[in-house]
Amino acid sequence: MSTPAPVTKGAPAAPVNSRGRVIVASLVGTSIEFYDFYVYATAAVLVFPALFFPNASGAVALLSSFAVFGVAFIARPLGSIVFGHFGDKYGRKGTLVASLLTMGIATFLIGCLPTAQVDGWSFWAPALLVVMRFAQGLALGGEWSGAALLATENAPANKRAIYGTFPQLGAPIGFIIANSLFLLLSINLTNDQFMDWGWRIPFLASAVMVIIGLWVRLKLVETPAFQKVVDKGEVTKLPLGRVFKTSWRQLILGTFIMLATYVLFYLMTTFTLSYGTAATNAEDAAAAAEAAGKPFDPDTFAAGLGYARNDFLLMLIIGVVFFGIFTLVAGPLAEKYGRRKTLIWVSLGIVAFGFLWVPLFGGGFAGTMAHLIIGFTLMGLTFGPMGAILPELFPTNVRYTGSAIAYNFSSILGASVAPFIAVALWQAADGSTFLVGLYLSAAAVLTLIALLLSKETKDMDYENQSS
Repeated sequence: MSTPAPVTKGAPAAPVNSRGRVIVASLVGTSIEFYDFYVYATAAVLVFPALFFPNASGAVALLSSFAVFGVAFIARPLGSIVFGHFGDKYGRKGTLVASLLTMGIATFLIGCLPTAQVDGWSFWAPALLVVMRFAQGLALGGEWSGAALLATENAPANKRAIYGTFPQLGAPIGFIIANSLFLLLSINLTNDQFMDWGWRIPFLASAVMVIIGLWVRLKLVETPAFQKVVDKGEVTKLPLGRVFKTSWRQLILGTFIMLATYVLFYLMTTFTLSYGTAATNAEDAAAAAEAAGKPFDPDTFAAGLGYARNDFLLMLIIGVVFFGIFTLVAGPLAEKYGRRKTLIWVSLGIVAFGFLWVPLFGGGFAGTMAHLIIGFTLMGLTFGPMGAILPELFPTNVRYTGSAIAYNFSSILGASVAPFIAVALWQAADGSTFLVGLYLSAAAVLTLIALLLSKETKDMDYENQSS
């Protein structure tokens, strides 16, 4: 009788993140982060000019509010360096938890701030708003890259672009939740109630969402790609220095590849909300300012579309639904045809859209809705592949830092100044947005140049590449 062969027990398999956990953790985290970010963006248009800059004229108060809005984008590159360092040196999981906590605490505290109308707070209220906005930007500087790496470094073969769309989907979801909540509050509260305390609710409510996000992320294990770097002893001591030494060209290309996406998004959200709800003539604007007890400067007045705030918020939310749908569509397209080719065609579409900016907005309600739907469709198609292409530009041991720096330095060139430049161009053209459209087209041309100078990253060895 033969003796059974001994059973050899191998080393226990390393724990892995399930597909569902990866999708939920990357999607939930970025949804919360973008919710927090967009709550401020909406308030910057609807609430903060009156509450934190009450002594300025309408246009100056709006520009001041946008200037504080831009502070976060100055903070984002610093956040990319700080969180990128820890993400490449100590791992993705803990860094993602830290970024979520930072964003959540800052957003909650904005909801607790006194306004400039409170005695003794005319200076400190705006100053503290700047500090909290800086903290928001710091957190978002590390959040996106970590979420993108969580998704793509756990993705099966030939699925990175598809998995990479899940953290991207957090942007439209966060936008819809934030603006739907503002819309619900403004419908159910009087204007005085909304301006007095109602605007605080979306900021305070973020605490609940952060707790949920933390619960999901604390259950994660480290990504296989980073674990291989640890096992091989290839963890970089100073990721920042390493990425600038070995991947400086990718940093430049990644920054400009993302440029048109940023300009398009912040024109479609923040600027269009200002333009869409602005009075159509100076007389109506003056009457509205008088009713609100605010000064009116006719020299800085620029005509808008005259929609009621709630009506235009609803139109924006409908447009952002297309953003979400086409973010998901973009993943399979980038997987089938390549990231570079897909984005080249989409960027050409953005160039054309810039030239259609005025004709669409001039077409009444139908034209305005077409403008929002087309713009947000292009936004989904350009934003979706970014979750794959930016991380793929960099080796594993500097991937967090590299993709974060490219993503967030692009935010300075694109997002931080886009609403400010658009408002200035709108005023300079006496209410026409023709120059705003040209500005968008010019940004898309720069992105096209960067794409043409780059290489396709679809078939790169994602897990075994190191600098």
